[in-house]
Amino acid sequence: MAPACSSLTGPLTRRLPSFRGLWMSTRFVRVSSAQAQKVISRSSRRQHVVCEVPETTEQRNIPSVSKETWQTLVLESDIPVLVDFWAPWCGPCRLIEPTIVNLAKDYEGKLKCYKLNTDENPDITTQYGIRSIPTMMIFKDGEKKEAILGAVPESKLISSIEKFLVR
Repeated sequence: MAPACSSLTGPLTRRLPSFRGLWMSTRFVRVSSAQAQKVISRSSRRQHVVCEVPETTEQRNIPSVSKETWQTLVLESDIPVLVDFWAPWCGPCRLIEPTIVNLAKDYEGKLKCYKLNTDENPDITTQYGIRSIPTMMIFKDGEKKEAILGAVPESKLISSIEKFLVR
């Protein structure tokens, strides 16, 4: 879903300054439209565009796995597991994220989906030879069965998952 952006109007937009390049704030804060209008009315020198940002992974309820929980959640699982190896700074990881959320809902009870932050878990990342992200791995009976590299279409993930589901 594309972010919903709108340029706010007010006394500051009556006479637009000439373009001299982009200005970026080092402070990013999620605010409502009313709060943004107050910020703009206090600012005397800058024009602002306020954008609504999409939810983060943590807000979408994809459980995380770490070095401490890897054995029990992934390797000892009684059903297949899809692990999304990702990092917060990775654009393609954020792009594939809604697909993983949908798959977790669609395959509830048949497949477990977890995310693993590669920056916070370098041991597991190295152990499984992760060299690029996003990488999705399917585990069954404690073994790595398949790896899918990159932000692939949902149909590619579904065909990989279907091979390992118990019928």
